[in-house]
Amino acid sequence: MIHKRIRPFNTKETYPEQNLDNDLAHAVVAGNTIYLRGQCPQDLDTGVNIESMDPVDQTHKVMQNIQQLLEECGATMEHLVKVVVYVTDVRHREAVYRTMGQYIKGVHPVSTGIVVQALARPEWLVEIDGTAVLED
Repeated sequence: MIHKRIRPFNTKETYPEQNLDNDLAHAVVAGNTIYLRGQCPQDLDTGVNIESMDPVDQTHKVMQNIQQLLEECGATMEHLVKVVVYVTDVRHREAVYRTMGQYIKGVHPVSTGIVVQALARPEWLVEIDGTAVLED
């Protein structure tokens, strides 16, 4: 089976300040399953971070990215079956989940939430990855 890679990139361009050289993709379609890279509060086309340090604003951007990637894979938010939410401060959890909930209302994916010390960039407060399954 050949997998379809959506928005491939190399980490040396994405993280020029770090000594990395990894070929990755924002999404991989494998059969009828879509695996999404952890999405952060940055523009998918330019890689530019949003300016806000508000967890609500950051979560909106993350979920907009997830929605856009799913559409590029031929899916919708209704195809989400799992999300993993990473927050850098447990005090942001309620705001992040309330905001994420606006995008997945009625979808009912399983969810795992993890509080981490930091994400790849110090200004990121939230990162969310997801798995979606297309209909057969």
